[in-house]
Amino acid sequence: MTTSNFHTNSFLHHLSIESPKPMELAKFYSEILGMDYKKITHNEKTKWMCFGNDRRIIFSSGKNKKLDFAAFSCRDNNSLEKYKNYLISENVKIIDFETPFFIEGSFGVVDPDKNFLVFGLSNSKEGISYSSSFIDKIYAPLQHLTFKSKNVESFESFYEKKLGFFVSDRVMKEDSTLATSFLTSNHEHHTIACFKSNTIEIDHHSYETGEWQRIKDWCDRFEKKGIQLKWGPGRHGPGNNLFIFIEDPDGNWIEISAELEVIHDRQVKVWKHEPKTLNLWGPHSVMRS
Repeated sequence: MTTSNFHTNSFLHHLSIESPKPMELAKFYSEILGMDYKKITHNEKTKWMCFGNDRRIIFSSGKNKKLDFAAFSCRDNNSLEKYKNYLISENVKIIDFETPFFIEGSFGVVDPDKNFLVFGLSNSKEGISYSSSFIDKIYAPLQHLTFKSKNVESFESFYEKKLGFFVSDRVMKEDSTLATSFLTSNHEHHTIACFKSNTIEIDHHSYETGEWQRIKDWCDRFEKKGIQLKWGPGRHGPGNNLFIFIEDPDGNWIEISAELEVIHDRQVKVWKHEPKTLNLWGPHSVMRS
């Protein structure tokens, strides 16, 4: 694999997730993940914007655990326009779309599972004034999003061949079918991943805290907030990153990661579909079927 010329050198910037109780979810992320929040009206819908220290998420009224959209930020206007032209050349349908965290000119695409992805440029000011009480600077930028899909092959093909993402690693079952695909839009090991499942939904979203010491700090923080870990600490095979997982009130899984592999020019790694692939250190806990 060669990653010297990405079609999109973009980063996962923010997510928008539906919830039966969006205000309560916004309060949870504010308290537990150290984010400020405010109520807004966008596209004639009431939404809750959470933001802080390079992590941003929007909650709106709707179904439990349903992705509204995932937004990727390009580096500059030239990169965004170049990527848009690339998508048009690949016959990908472009949909004009605005989000509060991007400046004018963002657009969306739809993947084979009807997940909506937005590409644009970050509004560095974002129209947000942090409250005087917002002093929580614990570090963990939003980094990747993982899906469940009934057809990982189709998912991977679209992201690789149509959107121009690179496949970093694959997990293969004994019958040679694809169990998991890891794809990246930059030099981080993965910004998107997908597990084989009998459902189509979000699996988890992840925040990259960078260092093992910060994993410990997050664990101590969760304990003080009365939040128990659902899985970890451990180390994934693909990506080689350290991890812990918690769960929000809607059942969305949240990963805090550290030491995620940075890739440049290398071949796709292929892993066996076995417990050790998910956790090199110990129990798999959530081994996918």
